[in-house]
Amino acid sequence: MKKIIQTDKAPSPIGAYSQAVLVGNTLYTSGQIALDTESGEIVVSNINLETRKVMNNMQAVLEAADMDFNNVVKSTIYLSAMKNFEQVNEVYSSYFKADQAPARETVAVAELPKKVNVEISMIAVKF
Repeated sequence: MKKIIQTDKAPSPIGAYSQAVLVGNTLYTSGQIALDTESGEIVVSNINLETRKVMNNMQAVLEAADMDFNNVVKSTIYLSAMKNFEQVNEVYSSYFKADQAPARETVAVAELPKKVNVEISMIAVKF
C-alpha cells in the first residue's frame, strides 16, 4: 500500500509530486531544496547554510514518516557546481554516523529549481 507523507515543517510541493511516499517499510523522498517554510525565502547566501537547510527540511520529512537519518539507505545529491562538493559533503556528513552512512551519488547538473545550489533526495527503510 502507498502512503503519501506530508508535513508543514518542510516545503510544500510546487508541482505534481509528494514530499515523500511510503511503500511498505520503504520511504522515497522527493528532492529537498533550501526553502525556508516560515519565510518562504530560499537560503542561498552561503553553501553551508543552504546545505544545512536542505538537510533540516529532509529531517522534517523523515520525521513525518517516523524515521530519521539512521533509516536512510541511499541519497542523491545534485549540485549546480561541483566546486561546492567539499562544503556540501562536510555539512551532509555531519548528519550521519561515519560507520552507518548511506550509499550515495553526487552529480553536477546544469541548473536546479529556483536557482538553488544543492538538492538532496533520499530513500529510507524502517528496520
